[in-house]
Amino acid sequence: MPGPFEFEFMQRALLEIVLLAPLSAILGTQIALRRLAFYTHGVGTATFPGLVVAGPLGIPPALGALAVAGAFAGGLGRLGRAARLAGDSATALLLVAALAIGIVLASDVYESGAGVDRLLFGSLLAIGTPELAFTGAALVVGLGAAALWRRAWIAGGFEPGTARSLGMRQRPADWGLLAAIAVAVVAALDAVGALLVGAILVVPAVTARIVARSVRRMEALTGVLALIEGVAALWIAYEVDAPPGAVMAVLGGAVFFTAAVARRLGLVGA
Repeated sequence: MPGPFEFEFMQRALLEIVLLAPLSAILGTQIALRRLAFYTHGVGTATFPGLVVAGPLGIPPALGALAVAGAFAGGLGRLGRAARLAGDSATALLLVAALAIGIVLASDVYESGAGVDRLLFGSLLAIGTPELAFTGAALVVGLGAAALWRRAWIAGGFEPGTARSLGMRQRPADWGLLAAIAVAVVAALDAVGALLVGAILVVPAVTARIVARSVRRMEALTGVLALIEGVAALWIAYEVDAPPGAVMAVLGGAVFFTAAVARRLGLVGA
């Protein structure tokens, strides 16, 4: 491969993007349609304390992040019912609490060898075989969940009553979607970090929604955008010595802005 992609670490980073792109297509589309972008960001931030303590406790970072992400998802539903809070309010409360706890643990209060900047913003260029294996497993989980519940996800996203009238069990499908998103978020942490998971799981999907006229086309365009933006960000980051996750976020935002302006001018979309 030409240029920087002749190096092995760049090839591993490229493979990570290739694995994350279809995951973004499958779940990112549902995140955009079901308005779960804030939940996705909240899960990513909530994993921060788990990442901080994983190293000193001698457990894999993905396992620590997955445990905290699961606790966040479960706590979100319980807090919303107990305190009668709207979903976004409960998410905001848990998000702030998790980030604050993580920062405290990462300071001198808790001896952690992990760099806060790497945990928050990822290190795509340091991707190794274990991270690639976990992302591959997350993709399998996403594909399996979509095979079981994709129709229910789509029906519930447009009209919840439709799913019930068609005999679909909406509650298991909804919980399955939230769980699959949590696994996908953990898989994306090494690439983009706890704060920028939206760069790969949300931004391409909301950009695709501007121009796509069907769910299937939206899924396809989301995957293509995630792949192109990821590869371009990886190349730019290498050339200018910048964090790939941050470059991906900036690039994705620029593409979204361009699509939004084009839609406003009537150049794309219905």
